[in-house]
Amino acid sequence: MKDRVRLLYEGRSTRATRFRYALLTFDAVTIIFFLATATMPLGPGLIAADAGIAVIILADFACRLWIAENRLRHLRQVYVIIDVLVLASLIAAPFLGQGWAALRLLRALRLVHSYHLLKDLRRDVRVFRLHEDAIVAAVNLLVFIFAMTALVLVLRGGQEPGLNTYVDALYFTVTTLTTTGYGDILMTTGIGRLLAVGIMVVGVGLFLRLARAIFLPAKVRQKCEGCGLLRHDPDAIHCKHCGREIKIETEGSD
Repeated sequence: MKDRVRLLYEGRSTRATRFRYALLTFDAVTIIFFLATATMPLGPGLIAADAGIAVIILADFACRLWIAENRLRHLRQVYVIIDVLVLASLIAAPFLGQGWAALRLLRALRLVHSYHLLKDLRRDVRVFRLHEDAIVAAVNLLVFIFAMTALVLVLRGGQEPGLNTYVDALYFTVTTLTTTGYGDILMTTGIGRLLAVGIMVVGVGLFLRLARAIFLPAKVRQKCEGCGLLRHDPDAIHCKHCGREIKIETEGSD
């Protein structure tokens, strides 16, 4: 049974690929759900939906831990810690309020960051293969915005003037990230200002990475066996670094 579960998460079969795509779809749907319900009051229906999502996340967490070769090292991985925080927020939200429920959006950190899923996408989705850097950079930027919005609401919600709801936190995060600074929501405490500085410093770096990925010529990931260069032009037949012949899989031309 353990080998079968490992093959689902790490195997190359069609069944394993479909399973990983199903997990990706689940992650995307839950993030959309969390965004759509971020401003809603925590009623019985929402709590029940959160509980159902928590059961699936817990099952996924338990399976990954079960098949891990080094469980202690696995538990120290950032995405595993994020899953623990998300599970804690889903459990604690009915007791601590909707502010803590915003931490559910940290689940977005799992999107497109699985090594095996990246291999699947490179193999099966031509658009992803050609524009991987731009897609991953855009996902990282969106995830950063969601994560910072959740942290702003949890850490400073209700303690700073004008910062009371998820929409307020999202508005503050985006205006800070873009350095627009309308001035209608201000951090007046040391912790709040340090949080704003972190948003600007990290966010600007993510913006630059996204812009670089969009405007630089598209590259495909194909490791050169000679020098190890990973990025090449889509139509390359020789490595630009060492001149060795490379064979990039293509779908041909019409």
